[in-house]
Amino acid sequence: MKVRQTRIICFITLLFLGLTTGKLIAQTTGISGRVISEGQPIEYAHVAIIGTSLRASTDSTGKFKIKHIPAGTYKLQASYVGFSKMEKSIVIKNGTNSILNFDLTNRKNNLNEVVVSGTLKEISRVESTVPVEVYNQSFFRKNPTPNIFEALQNVNGVRPQLNCSVCNSGDIHINGLEGAYTMILIDGMPIVSGLATTYGLSGIPNSLIERIEIVKGPASSLYGSEAVGGIVNIITKKPQNAPKFSADVFSTTWQERNIDVGFKSNVGKKATNLTGINYFNYNNMVDNDRDSFTDVTLQNRVSIFQKWNFERKNNRLFSVAARFHHEDRWGGETRWTKEFRGGKEIYGESIYTNRWELLSSYQLPTKENLIASFSYNDHDQDSRYGSESYIAQQKIGFAQLRWDRKVGRHDLLTGTSLRYTFYNDNTEATKSGSNAEVQLQETWLPGIFVQDEITIATKHKLLLGFRYDYNSTHGNIYTPRMGYKWTINDKNSIRLNAGTGYRVVNLFSEDHRALTGSRKVSIAGKLEPEQSYNANLNYLKKIYTPNGTFIGLDATAFYTHFKNKINADDKSDGKLIFKNESNYSVSSGISTNADIAFNNGFKIMLGGTYLDAFNMKDNGEKEVPLKTERFTGTWALSYKIKKAHLGIDYTGNVYSPMRLPLISDLDPRREYSPWWSIQNIQLVYSGFKNIEMYGGVKNLLNWTPIQGNPFLIARTNDPFDNNVTKENDKVIATSNNPQALYFDADYNYAPNQGIRGFFGVRLAIK
Repeated sequence: MKVRQTRIICFITLLFLGLTTGKLIAQTTGISGRVISEGQPIEYAHVAIIGTSLRASTDSTGKFKIKHIPAGTYKLQASYVGFSKMEKSIVIKNGTNSILNFDLTNRKNNLNEVVVSGTLKEISRVESTVPVEVYNQSFFRKNPTPNIFEALQNVNGVRPQLNCSVCNSGDIHINGLEGAYTMILIDGMPIVSGLATTYGLSGIPNSLIERIEIVKGPASSLYGSEAVGGIVNIITKKPQNAPKFSADVFSTTWQERNIDVGFKSNVGKKATNLTGINYFNYNNMVDNDRDSFTDVTLQNRVSIFQKWNFERKNNRLFSVAARFHHEDRWGGETRWTKEFRGGKEIYGESIYTNRWELLSSYQLPTKENLIASFSYNDHDQDSRYGSESYIAQQKIGFAQLRWDRKVGRHDLLTGTSLRYTFYNDNTEATKSGSNAEVQLQETWLPGIFVQDEITIATKHKLLLGFRYDYNSTHGNIYTPRMGYKWTINDKNSIRLNAGTGYRVVNLFSEDHRALTGSRKVSIAGKLEPEQSYNANLNYLKKIYTPNGTFIGLDATAFYTHFKNKINADDKSDGKLIFKNESNYSVSSGISTNADIAFNNGFKIMLGGTYLDAFNMKDNGEKEVPLKTERFTGTWALSYKIKKAHLGIDYTGNVYSPMRLPLISDLDPRREYSPWWSIQNIQLVYSGFKNIEMYGGVKNLLNWTPIQGNPFLIARTNDPFDNNVTKENDKVIATSNNPQALYFDADYNYAPNQGIRGFFGVRLAIK
C-alpha cells in the first residue's frame, strides 16, 4: 500500500513539474527575424530594442534573435553602416515568439561613390582599377574655408604650399611633388594650369562643388602633360541635383569675409541653370611679427559661375558652363598704397587678375557613345613685385572627343584631343634669343589615347593604356600605362598601377620665386621636357564589426623616378638658377587613410604619409628638395548630438621638418622647420529648418612660422637693396648688412595666420 501511495505521489509530482516547465517554456518570449537589402542578407547588422539594453547582431544569413523580452509594446531599430536606419513597432505577448524582418535601403558611403577621374568613365570607387579618393562637401564643411586651396589642407598627402610670404602665391603638392606636377581639372577639363597655377584655386564657388576627386600617381596617359604627380578634379553640381537656393556667409575675427551664394532656375521645359557667386574680402592689415610687412596678403575677389544642363532625347548629355574671376591682391610694407604701385619708394607686391573660363560637354546623337568636350580660358595678369613688372597673358583652348564601349570582357575607351596654348609676358623668357624656348608663345599639342580594361576573371581586371602626343616644339611624346585590380573578396582588394609621365615647363608662370625678391634669374641651357616613371600599389580593406562599426582602410605605396627634372639651384649667391638635373630624382613613400564610423554617430578620419624624396647630385649625395616634409598626418573627428541638433568637428594636420631656403652662411633663420601643426574646432547647430549655424576657432595652437626665427622676410628694412654690397655678384657682409642678406620673401613653410575665431550661417532651400 505504501509503495502504491509512493508511486502516486511521485507521478503527481512529475506531472506538476512537467506542467510547470511547459508553462515556463511557453512563457519564454523573444523576437527573431532577418535583415536584408535588395534581397541579400546583411551580416553584422545591429538590431536593438530602443530604450533598453536588449540587442543582437545578424549572422551570415542575416538572421537575428533577441530572447527573454517581457510582455509589452516595443520599438526596434535595425542599422548598418552605409544603410538607412529602419524602425518598427511590435507588441510582445506572454508566451509568444514574434518574427520581425527588416529591408534596409543602401546609402552610398565614401567607398561606393561614383568616380570618373581614374578612367574617364563613371564607375564605383570600389570597382575602379585606378585608386581614386573622394571628398564631398560634408568633408570640407568640417573646416570652412573661403577657397579650395585652403580646403585641401586636411587631405592626406595633399599640401597647399605657400611660396611667397608677401604675395601668398601657392600650389598643390601631392606626395611631395611640387604643384607643377599636379593637374587641376574642373569637370574633367584642364582649366587651372600654367599662369593660373599659383592663384587658380581661389574663387571657385563652394556652393557649386559636388565633390573633389584626387588621383595620386601617374595619369599622363589620359590627361597628358602636368598629370605626373596626380590630378585634382573638381566636380561641379548638376543643376537638377542642386538646391533652389543656397547661401553660406562667414567671417573671422581677422575680419575675413566670405559670401557664397547659389541658386538654380528652369529656363523653359528643357534647360536648367545653376548660378554660383563667391565674394571674398580681406582688408585688415596685420603685422603681428612686427617686421613692417603684412603677415597675410590683402584680397578683394569676386567669382561668378554658371552651369547649364539641357534635356535631350535618350538622356544624352549636354552641358555648358562659364566662369569669370577677378581678383585684386597685395602685400608688402604696411605703409604701401596703390599710388606706390610699381615704384621704388615703398615696397609692395600687387597682382590684378582677370580670368574667363568656358567649358562644355556634348554627347553626339549616334548609336555609339561619343562625347565631345571643349574648354577655353583667358587669363590676364598685371603684377608689380616692387618695381619689377610682370604682365602676362595666357590663352588655352582644349577639345576632346572620346568613345567608349563594352565588348565582351573588354571595356574600351579611346579618343583624340587638341590643346592650344598661347602665352606671352614681358620677361626675358619670351624674347628672342637662346632662352626663347623656355616660354613658348604658341604651342600646339594634338594627341590620341586608347585604354582597354579587361576582365580576366571574376576577381581580376587588367587596365592597359597608351597616349601619343606631338608637341610642336619638343616632338613626339609617348606615355603608356598599366593597371591591375584583384578583388580578393567584397572586403579586400589590391590595385597595382604603373606608367610614365612628362611635363613641359612653364617657368615663370609656375614659379613666382623668379619674380619676387631681388634674386637674379638664370637659366642654364635649353630646358628639356621632364620625364617620369611611376608605380603605386594600393590595398583597400573594409571591416564590419558586430556592434555596427565600419572601418575603411586605404594604404598605398608609391614610387616616382624622374629624368631631366627641372630644379632651381638656390645656393648660388644672389641667383636662382633653373636647369635640368643631370642625374635622377626620386619621390617614394607610403600613404594610409582610415575612415571609422561608429554606430553612435562618432566618425574618425585619419591619414598619414611617409615620404622619401631626393635629388641625386653628381657627387653621389642625396639632396632633399626644399619645403618637402618626411611625414604628414591629418585627422577629422566628428560627433553629432542628435537631441541637441549639435555637431562637433575637430580637424588638423601635422608636418615633420622640411629644408628651407637660406640666403647665406650667416643667415640666422632655421635651416629646417620644426614639427608644426594647424588644428581647428567647430560647433554646428542644425535645429532650424533649412538653416545651419556654425562657429569655432582656427589654428588653436596659434602656430606661425615666425616661432623660433628672428624674422621671416629678409631685409624688410631695405626691400630695394639700396644698402646691399656685392663683389662679383656675391653679397658681402658689411656694417649695414652684417649677415650678408638681401631682400627675399621665399622663406616660408606654414600659413602666417595665427589663432582666430569664425562664425557663419548656411541656408539651403530645396
